Amino acid sequence: MTAVRAGDELAPLVVPITRTLIVAGAVASRDYQDVHHDAELARAKGSPDIFMNILTTNGLVGRYITDRLGPGAELRKVAIRLGAPNYPGDTMTLTGTVTEVDGTTALVRVVGANGLGHHVTGTVTVALPAEGER
Repeated sequence: MTAVRAGDELAPLVVPITRTLIVAGAVASRDYQDVHHDAELARAKGSPDIFMNILTTNGLVGRYITDRLGPGAELRKVAIRLGAPNYPGDTMTLTGTVTEVDGTTALVRVVGANGLGHHVTGTVTVALPAEGER
């Protein structure tokens, strides 16, 4: 990506939601709630299956931004809200729109949609990398 401008659309990122991704994300973030790794207990609590935790979603949003804006991009603030759960077997597609650019800082509106609707919505404030680092 060259110069970042308000209105720029970031290329989408398609993330297959696997059981392994959900469990690994929960373990990596030390979230041992049973709804993130035990399908039987998740069903007993009213969920059709295990589902992704917010920390895994947050990590995927961060990855999306740095993949699209370059390894020198620094996340300054991530403000997200969860909606429809990410269940195994679905796919989440992350999309982003640059809404503001102020010097070397950009605000990106991010949406992650799955088969049930919007899994995650929010904004990411990012310090942009120098031109040669994108």
